[in-house]
Amino acid sequence: MRPKKHQKARHDDLFRSRLDQIINMKHELVVLADKIDWNWLDDQLADCFSAEGRPAEPVRFMIGMFLLKETFNLADEQVWDRWINDPYFQYFTGEEFFQHALPHERSGMSHWRKRIGDRLDILLQETLRIACDTGALKKRDLARVTVDTTVQEKNVAFPTDAKLLNTAIQKLGELAKTHSVPLRQSYTRLAANAAMMAGRYSHAKQFNRRNARIKFLRTRLGRLIRDIRRKIEDRPDLLPSFDGALVRASQIKRQFRGQRGPKIYSWHAPEVECIGKGKAHKPYEFGVKVSLTTTNKRCKGGQFILHAKALPGSPYDGHTLGEVIKETEALTGREVERIYVDKGYRGHNYPNPHRVFKSGQKRGVHGQIKKELRRRSAIEPVIGHCKSDGHMGRNFLHGRLGDQINAVMSAVGYNMRIILKWLKNLLGKFIAAIMIMISTNLPLKTPS
Repeated sequence: MRPKKHQKARHDDLFRSRLDQIINMKHELVVLADKIDWNWLDDQLADCFSAEGRPAEPVRFMIGMFLLKETFNLADEQVWDRWINDPYFQYFTGEEFFQHALPHERSGMSHWRKRIGDRLDILLQETLRIACDTGALKKRDLARVTVDTTVQEKNVAFPTDAKLLNTAIQKLGELAKTHSVPLRQSYTRLAANAAMMAGRYSHAKQFNRRNARIKFLRTRLGRLIRDIRRKIEDRPDLLPSFDGALVRASQIKRQFRGQRGPKIYSWHAPEVECIGKGKAHKPYEFGVKVSLTTTNKRCKGGQFILHAKALPGSPYDGHTLGEVIKETEALTGREVERIYVDKGYRGHNYPNPHRVFKSGQKRGVHGQIKKELRRRSAIEPVIGHCKSDGHMGRNFLHGRLGDQINAVMSAVGYNMRIILKWLKNLLGKFIAAIMIMISTNLPLKTPS
């Protein structure tokens, strides 16, 4: 059921303290909370809820928790714990009185992510609107953008054949034990020892011995798969429980290093892809490709992210440019005039190629365009901040939807941090100007 709108209290509570009496109302979080259009966000998410059932958690509270989590780079549990101790967090989420205990369920953030995960672009749009209203961003800065891609790594271990085969054997054994399927042999102890020895042989560069251990694991996994299929063929009620695991285990058994086509790199996250970006210190990264669009110019408040999107399937960068720019224009409400990209976008599919300028390009590059093309590399620090100060460096959310949510919310958190810094500096300049005016208007002290 759609959550109820927050209603302000009509009177004071003698036994609780009002937040506006114990906090600094000029704090940047308080100013930002008053500038966010919570009613607009409520209306945008109205169709995500049914008309029946128990009312959901308030929109301002849950969206505020998401924004605080991404802004301060906190985990779900950390943001809940800090909310109890921090009155500014409570004011930001719409509370009027200081709360000494959580009034909502901690699992609410997980439920809300699943419910509104594909609608979180509105938060990125709202951060851009606030930046324009506060003067940190000008609308003309939205016409010239820089686009680049990076890899958002998943929270998985580095995949090896021995690890994957051992994990498949362990998981099938646990599943058979859960459903009381008797196995001829589970191979749990033998598989763990073989995987350990394969790692040791690989470290010692004894590759023939390592390959023998991997062959041993692949043979035992095949035996286990056939044994389970024989045992459950007369029990149709167990087929739905084993179908996904058996298909995943069979694919792990068949795949080998260097093969073409899709592969499984993690048992619990089969959507993970292997992406090579040519980095010397990290030749291969395991996750999903993410496209980021930023302003080319460094605005008054900083360089803002205008669009973020996960690109499953690891598509060629140039084939994604047309869709990315179209979605960017929909978010900003401004037509893009110039696009600056790197050499990975050669052969792009943008319908107006004369508006796209690639690094190293000489033809048609002169004057202001030449200066703006030099700033193309300024998107790299933005990507670094999203990974180091945000959650893009390691994604803990599940599935393809989790990849998209994490990419968008990392961009939202980056913009929020810039806006908070801008509001803090703006307040400091305002106070300094007032002090100068006061000091200049004071009468001179006459000597006695």
